[in-house]
Amino acid sequence: MIVRMWEVRGEPTRFTDLIAWVCETALPRVEVEPLHISSEVFSSTDHRVVVVSKWRSAPVPLPDPPKELVARPAHVWDFTQVDR
Repeated sequence: MIVRMWEVRGEPTRFTDLIAWVCETALPRVEVEPLHISSEVFSSTDHRVVVVSKWRSAPVPLPDPPKELVARPAHVWDFTQVDR
């Protein structure tokens, strides 16, 4: 399993629009993929949105958010579980 963390800092005045775009536009595009397991969305008081998604393999990237909603481009990291 691969866990993908996607994080973006939103424009403060458009933060609710960014969250709506993530939940209503971006996630529905990837959640239909056969290798997708689950996704969770988090927000912070400093206007960041984080999506943590789990994949069987080969995560599909989220689309780029509209430029007017973000203060900087999104960052993406992939993780695999550590056996301990």
